[in-house]
Amino acid sequence: MAAEKRTQFCTLESFKLKAGTELPRLHEHFSKTVPPKGTKIFLEALIAPHMPQLLLVTGFNSLEEMRSVHTVDTGSEPAFESLDTTLLEAAPYSPEITPAVHDKPRIFELRVYHSPTYHQLAALHDRFSGPEIKIFHRVGIHPILYASTLIGQNIPNLTYLIPFDSLADREKAWSAFAADPEWVKVRKESIDKSGQISSVQNISLWKATDYSPVK
Repeated sequence: MAAEKRTQFCTLESFKLKAGTELPRLHEHFSKTVPPKGTKIFLEALIAPHMPQLLLVTGFNSLEEMRSVHTVDTGSEPAFESLDTTLLEAAPYSPEITPAVHDKPRIFELRVYHSPTYHQLAALHDRFSGPEIKIFHRVGIHPILYASTLIGQNIPNLTYLIPFDSLADREKAWSAFAADPEWVKVRKESIDKSGQISSVQNISLWKATDYSPVK
């Protein structure tokens, strides 16, 4: 049996909208059309630099597959102010995002960690793929995507996406992580060896749309 193809690349398509009819019109469009091949998640911004905003996360097995996908065509009337697209390369340790429906809506946290150099980005990935993920899981943080930006802003960076059952669970998990003795030790060792490998952090909060394959 042939091995299942792994998601190698993801696009983050950020639809920047203005208040009024654009968000409901875009929701109507996506809810009534077949999702583009590879679509993983539709997210609506709860807290982000631009509001309102809709984010579409799409996974691909290859760049060739990505070229064949067109995600939105709403006709002659504009449905958004602008569209920013980021191309990500999934980290080797990133899990596959699979369709999932939960009884209660979840919060999705998108984190983008900028590194001063590519050498320090590699050190950041080494830390995540080694001890940091284990600590994450122990305190209740379970990211569903780890990736690096190939084309987009804040390069070089590590981008990851985390679902939480609620804002309270998010706060509890991050507080436990910050106070974890192993994390304090790992972070110090990392800085002593490679400097401040994550110099800027961009954080935004999202909710899945009703039609998202992952909720």
